[in-house]
Amino acid sequence: FPGRQSKLATALYNANLDALALNPSPSLKYLTSLEFHLMERPVIALFKPHSPPVIVLPELEAGKTRQLDYPVQIFPYGEDPDTWQAAFRQAAHASGLESGRIGLEPGRMRVLELRFLEEAAPDAQFLNAEESIAELRMCKDSAEIKAMRKAAQIAQHALQATLPKIEAGMTERQVAAELTQQLLRAGSEPELPFFPIVSGGPNSANPHASPSDRKLQSGDLLVIDYGASYQGYISDITRTFAVGQVQDELAHIHAIVQQANQAGRQAVQPGTTAEQVDAAARTVIEQAGYGEYFIHRTGHGLGMEGHEPPYIRAGNKLKLAAGMTFTIEPGIYLPGKGGVRIEDDVVVSIDGLESLTDLSRELIRVGA
Repeated sequence: FPGRQSKLATALYNANLDALALNPSPSLKYLTSLEFHLMERPVIALFKPHSPPVIVLPELEAGKTRQLDYPVQIFPYGEDPDTWQAAFRQAAHASGLESGRIGLEPGRMRVLELRFLEEAAPDAQFLNAEESIAELRMCKDSAEIKAMRKAAQIAQHALQATLPKIEAGMTERQVAAELTQQLLRAGSEPELPFFPIVSGGPNSANPHASPSDRKLQSGDLLVIDYGASYQGYISDITRTFAVGQVQDELAHIHAIVQQANQAGRQAVQPGTTAEQVDAAARTVIEQAGYGEYFIHRTGHGLGMEGHEPPYIRAGNKLKLAAGMTFTIEPGIYLPGKGGVRIEDDVVVSIDGLESLTDLSRELIRVGA
């Protein structure tokens, strides 16, 4: 973690920032190993180059910092909210940050912590530091990739244990509940990346459908999108199944998406841009005549969060580099009929790609 903080110092210098302020988030855990829940009590960590992190936190959370093997300076406060602002002022003064350029993660920083910071550092500028943080976290090291590989293995084992239990007449919620149990049994941490998406029949045409009480019927396409957590890192996998025998067009779009998934994976190598990978998958679907039904990007970054940079989309000219991890998940969604998505987790290697997921991508029948 001191090594990561040293890299942060370089990133802040390059971005012309004097410090970084983080509230509870994956980035805070990445830089410190500390994990806090977002709650009514504010928590903030201030990172100034070449100085120990300064942390404002409730007294009841102070014990977490005693286990760290590097120095931190803490400013704990009690239960009386009237004392909280003083702790923030003391932290800002100790950091020399009453003024200056302080970076934030706009997608994570709450108004609660921001207002305390603004009062404690009235002459400071608060600026977007998302790109600087993304540069730190985008390329995973070997330990991070090992954890993600394990998260993928756990998820795949759980799905394989679930599939034999799926029958026509089960509701989407029942399938999701069974899969959740199997994820925990297979070794996933209790805090899953997200509750499984299980959508059958016409519901499968909604990419982010929530499991409902609709019963699976013969002839349905069944989309299962889910993931596992391991040592703070996650997997995110989607496979599409046939409940019994499906119509020819539905089987046809599955074959197209399978080809698009393969094309996207084959396009990944160091130096290729994110938009080129998106184009490789998208072109397959467009040439098959279903371009208007591929309604989202080809993939998103993966790591401590389910969605993080890099984003595999049109217009993203970011060059891929070894250690970047993301999904390849093309899809076709026919309103009122059904949808298909096939999603794999991949990591850019020195000379190409390693797929962290290797479940069959064929249209497998379940429930019949």
